[in-house]
Amino acid sequence: MRVILLGSPGAGKGTQAHFIAQGYAIPQISTGDILRQAIHSGSPLGLQAKAIVDAGRLVPDDVMIPLVAERITQPDCQEGFLLDGFPRTMAQAEALEKLTTIDKVIDIDVPAEVIVRRLSGRRVHPASGRVYHLDHQPPRIPEKDDVTGEDLIQRVDDREETVRHRLSVYKEQTEPLRKFYRQTSGGLSPAYIQIDGTQPVEDVKKVIFSFLNKQ
Repeated sequence: MRVILLGSPGAGKGTQAHFIAQGYAIPQISTGDILRQAIHSGSPLGLQAKAIVDAGRLVPDDVMIPLVAERITQPDCQEGFLLDGFPRTMAQAEALEKLTTIDKVIDIDVPAEVIVRRLSGRRVHPASGRVYHLDHQPPRIPEKDDVTGEDLIQRVDDREETVRHRLSVYKEQTEPLRKFYRQTSGGLSPAYIQIDGTQPVEDVKKVIFSFLNKQ
C-alpha cells in the first residue's frame, strides 16, 4: 500500500504515521529522513543536498524529487510506503505521479487556531528533552522542570509568530495539493479522505485504519 499523509505542522501526523507504518508493515518516509540518509551516504545527490542544507537553504525540487524517487525504489518499499511531508508542492505531486501509483491520501485537518494553541503552549527542558504543555501537561511550578527545578524554554519553532508563518506557508502550498488529490474527473476521489484532527488520537486512528482497509 502506497500512502501519502498530509497535514499542517502540529496536526498529529507523526503520531498517526507511526501507527500506520507499524500496522501495515511499511516504511515511514519523511523528507528529513531522506536528506539525512542521502547526506550520510555521501552520494552525489547527498553531497549536493548537504551543501544546500549547510547554506541554510531549502532543498529545491530538482534535488528532492530524485532523492524521493531513489528512496521509494529500495527493497523495503516493495510492499508499499508512507510518505510523510512529501509532496509539499504541485511540482512534487506531479513528479510523484510519474514515479508511482498512490493508493491512498490521508489529510489530517486541524484549524489554525487549534494548531497555534497546541504548539505555542509547549515548553521544553533543554538538558533532558522533557516536554510540557501549559494546557494539557503543565509543570507543577510554572515554567520550571518538575525534576530539576530548572527553567523551561519555548523553542523558536513553537513561538506564536513562527507557528503562524509556518501555517501560512503550508496553506499556500497545500491547498492546491488538496484539490489535486481530492478531485477526479467523476468528482470526489475515493482514494482521498480528510479527517478532523481535533478528535482524540485513537478516534483519528480508527477512521484512518477503516479508510485504509477499504478496497
